[in-house]
Amino acid sequence: MSDTTGTAFDFKLFKRLLGYTRPYRGTFIFVAFAAVALSVAGVLSPAFLKNAIDEGMMLKDYDVMLFYVVLMLGALLLEVIFQFSFIYYANWLGQTVIRDIRVKLFKLMMSFRMKYFDKSAVGRLTTRAVNDIETIASIFSEGLFTIASDVLKMVVIAGYMLYESWQLALISFSILPVLLYATRVFQKAMKSAFEDVRNQVANLNTFVQERITGMKIVQIFVREDKEYETFQKINEDHKKAWIRTVWYNSIFFPIAEMSGSVALGLIVWYGGLHTVADNLAIQGDITLGLITAFIQLSQMLFRPLRMIADKFNTLQMGMVAANRVFGILDTKAHIADEGSIELQDTDGKIEFKDVHFGYNEGEEVIKGISFTVQPGETIALVGATGAGKSTIINLLSRFYEINGGDIAIDGTSIKEYTLHSLRSHIAVVLQDVFLFADTIMNNITLGDDQITEEEVIAAAKEIGVHPFIMSLPDGYHYNVKERGSMLSSGQRQLIAFLRAYVSNPSILVLDEATSSVDSYSEEMIQNATDRITKDRTSIVIAHRLATIKKASQILVMDSGKIVEKGTHKELLKKENGFYKNLYEVQFMKEEIL
Repeated sequence: MSDTTGTAFDFKLFKRLLGYTRPYRGTFIFVAFAAVALSVAGVLSPAFLKNAIDEGMMLKDYDVMLFYVVLMLGALLLEVIFQFSFIYYANWLGQTVIRDIRVKLFKLMMSFRMKYFDKSAVGRLTTRAVNDIETIASIFSEGLFTIASDVLKMVVIAGYMLYESWQLALISFSILPVLLYATRVFQKAMKSAFEDVRNQVANLNTFVQERITGMKIVQIFVREDKEYETFQKINEDHKKAWIRTVWYNSIFFPIAEMSGSVALGLIVWYGGLHTVADNLAIQGDITLGLITAFIQLSQMLFRPLRMIADKFNTLQMGMVAANRVFGILDTKAHIADEGSIELQDTDGKIEFKDVHFGYNEGEEVIKGISFTVQPGETIALVGATGAGKSTIINLLSRFYEINGGDIAIDGTSIKEYTLHSLRSHIAVVLQDVFLFADTIMNNITLGDDQITEEEVIAAAKEIGVHPFIMSLPDGYHYNVKERGSMLSSGQRQLIAFLRAYVSNPSILVLDEATSSVDSYSEEMIQNATDRITKDRTSIVIAHRLATIKKASQILVMDSGKIVEKGTHKELLKKENGFYKNLYEVQFMKEEIL
C-alpha cells in the first residue's frame, strides 16, 4: 500500500479510488459535463453586464439594456440548473462509491482470522468502517469535481479577460504567483495536519468504545478519576490536532483575501485612470462596463483559487481516509478458503494428528497433540487455566491456522473442506456468550430464514429452556439489549445452547463453564448439555463432574500437551496423576454435595 504522508497528493491512490466509479460511468460523465457547463455559464453574466452598461446605460438605450438584463437572468437560471445537477449527482456518486467500499470492507473483515482481531482495537476498526469511509465521500461531493469545475472556470475566465483587455488581465494575473505559492505551502502543511487529525480521531474512538464496553470494570475498581484524566489528555491531543488545521487556515485565507483586494484595487486604479484620461482611443478600449465586468471577473477568478485550497483540504482528508481504508482492504489476514470439498453428511469422526500451534511466533500453545474422537463420542477436556483447552476449540473451526500437523474430519483434512461447509457442521458454545442487541428469536436463528419460530420453540422445549424464555416479558421476542445485558450469565448460556441445538450440528464443541451461575440455571444447563450432546460427536471443556463422568474419554491437558487419557474411573486409579490431583482439589467437594 502506498503511503500518502510523503507527498501532497498520491495519484496512484487516487487512480485506485476512481476505479470504484467505473460501474457508474454515465453519472461520472454527466457530473463532468455539468462542471464544464458551470464554468461557461459563470462567464456569461459578467459579459452581459458589460454590454448592458456600455451599450444600454451609457447610450441611454432602454431596449438594449433590457435585452441584456433578460440574458443575464437566463444565464443565471442556466447556472442554477447546472449547479443543482452538479451538487446532487456528485454527492450521489460519492455516497454510492462509499457504499460499495464499505460493503467490500465489511465482507473482508468477516473473513479475517481471529488473530487479526486479537491485535486490532475495535474502536479503530469502527473508525475505518464508518468515519473514514464517510470522509472518502467528500472526495467526490466537495473535492474532485469541485476542484475540476473551479480550475476550468478559472481557465475560461482568464481566457475571456485576455480577450477583452490584455492590460487589465495582466494586472489581475500579477497577484497570482503570490497566491499560488501560498496555496502550495498551505496544501503541504494541511496534509500533515489532517494525518494527525485522523490518528487522534481513531485514538479517541478506541478509548471511548473500550471504556463504555468495560464500564462495569471501571466502576468496580473505582477507576473513574483515572480514566477521566486519561480521556482529558486524549481529548486535548485531539483538540490540538484540529487547532493546528485552524492555525493554517487562519494564516492562508487572510492572505488570499488580501491578494484579491489588492488585485481589485489595481483594476480600479488602472481602468479608472485610463477611462478619465483625455486619450479617446484608450478610453474606448477600457470602458466603464469593462471595468465593472473585470471587477466581477477578478472576484470570480480569485474566489475559486481560495476555495480550491479549501477543497483541496477536503480532498486531502479524503485521501488520508482512503489510504487507511485501503490499508485494511490490502491486509492479507483472512483464512485461506482453498478447499474444494463440500462437507455434507458427516459421521463426525475427529482426528488431531501431532498438532502444533502458537498465537505468536516462537511461542507454542499446543505442542504436538494427537487424539481421536469417534462418531457420537463425547470427549471431555480438563486441565488448569492456560493449558490449551480453548485453543483446541478454535483450531477445529479454523478460527486460527495450525503451525504443524493436521486436523481431520471423517479422514479428510479440514483444509480440504470449504470454510462455509466446515463451520456449518460445527456448533460452538463459548464460555463468554455473545448476544446481539436484538430479540431472543433473532439471536437464536441469527437471521436464518430456514429456521422457523415453531422449530425454535420445539427445540427449546426439548432441552428444557422454554419455561425460562416464556417467563420474560415478550417471550421469544424479548430484546436482550447490547451483549445480552438484560439476562444473567446463566440465561445467556442457555440461549447459546439453544442457538447451537437448532442449527442441528454434526459436531458440537462447548465450554460449559458455570462460574457465577445459580443452582437452578446450572441444573438447566446440565440438562441442556445432556440433551444436545446425546448421540452427537462432542468436545467439551468440562467444568462439571457430571459431564466428566459421562464422557467417553477424558483428555487431561497441561502446558499445551495431553498428559493423560482415559475414563473417570481409569484416571482416578493413577497414583499422583494429574487428573487425580485435579479431582481432589476441584471436584471432590462437588461429588460429596
